[in-house]
Amino acid sequence: MSLLTDLLNLNISDITEKVIAEYIWVGGSGMDVRSKARTLPGPVSDPSKLPKWNYDGSSTGQAPGEDSEVILYPQAIFRDPFRRGNNILVICDTYTPAGEPIPTNKRDKAAKIFSHPDVVAEEPWYGIEQEYTLLQKDVQWPIGWPLGGYPGPQGPYYCGAGADKAFGRDIVDSHYKACIYAGIDISGINGEVMPGQWEFQVGPTVGISAGDQLWAARYILERVTEIAGVVVSFDPKPIPGDWNGAGAHTNFSTKSMREDGGYEVIKKAIGKLGLRHKEHIAAYGEGNERRLTGRHETADIDTFVWGVANRGASIRVGRDTEKEAKGYFEDRRPASNMDPYVVTSMIAETTLLWKP
Repeated sequence: MSLLTDLLNLNISDITEKVIAEYIWVGGSGMDVRSKARTLPGPVSDPSKLPKWNYDGSSTGQAPGEDSEVILYPQAIFRDPFRRGNNILVICDTYTPAGEPIPTNKRDKAAKIFSHPDVVAEEPWYGIEQEYTLLQKDVQWPIGWPLGGYPGPQGPYYCGAGADKAFGRDIVDSHYKACIYAGIDISGINGEVMPGQWEFQVGPTVGISAGDQLWAARYILERVTEIAGVVVSFDPKPIPGDWNGAGAHTNFSTKSMREDGGYEVIKKAIGKLGLRHKEHIAAYGEGNERRLTGRHETADIDTFVWGVANRGASIRVGRDTEKEAKGYFEDRRPASNMDPYVVTSMIAETTLLWKP
């Protein structure tokens, strides 16, 4: 095993210009991340300089067997925390050979929204709070929970410390450092209300980068948990009953919101979000109705309500934003399994482009 570890830790950048590029894309379920590697002749820092590639879409639920080729377009580059050296992770989106985005490619539409002049001028910032649950691999039950049983009720676990309260911290910290190494704007982590559940935050990031970075962070988390022998779940309500669900609260601000008079801009934006509540809920993740019950720090899925410092609201405005009359708001509706390209671009589209 020591020789295997030595080989895994080889820094090929010491002896060759060649680099390994891990091409990453979203699979047919909309939540499965897929990847495969190729050798490049030398270091690359610009995605447009990377070659396009292809894969068998019939094996990922994205193309029929008789016409299975899907083309990968490189879009964002991150340092590879697993191979290290000059090796890279490459976030890609997916197209037909004719250059049309396939149905599961949500990035293409988002990129069009974020390139609209009215959106570019407002410099939209995002901070995404990604909650997730760590499960025991063979029984699909949260780590730290007794097999076939339950821990004590919620209360001591949120941001807790101790062997009876915090389960999986070594995994979470490994992911945290790996994301920083990769160049992701990860801004923090914390233990969540349900034991075995954690959160990391990505942001502030601008425009399409929010989606690229969150998908990269999710991929790294899948790889870290693979090494640790546990399963990461993005299910919005992994355990039924009196347990918190998992969301992906999305914080948002524009240039106008961050400047003097921004609170009025924020209130107008929230008003527009309320008018399109059903459309947003439909796009905010599968199974979200199991989470948005009006309990466990959520608003009811059929009700739109906003408030200051209210974690039972659809949209929460912070005390600092109210006090300073400028800042940001938090959309608490997205589920943990949402597509960040969809959610971030939809918030921008509704608040900046949509005319009620």
